[in-house]
Amino acid sequence: MAKAREIPALATAASFREAAALAVETRAQEVFEHAEGVLDTNDIERVHDMRVATRRLRAAMEIFDVCFPKKEHRATLKEVKDLADTLGERRDPDVHIEELERIAKALTREDARGIGSLEDELRGEQSGANEVLARKLREIEETGLRERLLALAATARTQA
Repeated sequence: MAKAREIPALATAASFREAAALAVETRAQEVFEHAEGVLDTNDIERVHDMRVATRRLRAAMEIFDVCFPKKEHRATLKEVKDLADTLGERRDPDVHIEELERIAKALTREDARGIGSLEDELRGEQSGANEVLARKLREIEETGLRERLLALAATARTQA
């Protein structure tokens, strides 16, 4: 799992609002850094890392909620939650497939064949969830989620 990036300036932030801006900027950058290759079903850790990054971003947004304009915060947080849910739906089959593969290695060849049909079904779910994730990634790109998150952070700095 990707480690959370340190935010050294957080401890010395001039204000709670500055801390909010730093936390949201950093966590938003982490989410989008993990987007590259996230649709590759051969590297399931990418989905996991992006999902964890969305959870960290969500936590920062919730902790510092009073620093942001209510309407923009609520709408942007909902989108982050939707992205996290979509990543979770994509991640679930990965975990199950990985576990089935582990179990199959411990079985006889004949017994392991019985797991194959279940694994095929899960790969179908994985593929479908990957298509949904691809649409979600296009949507957040088209709607400028990254830019809106950074604008939200900037707003925290400028509000009195």
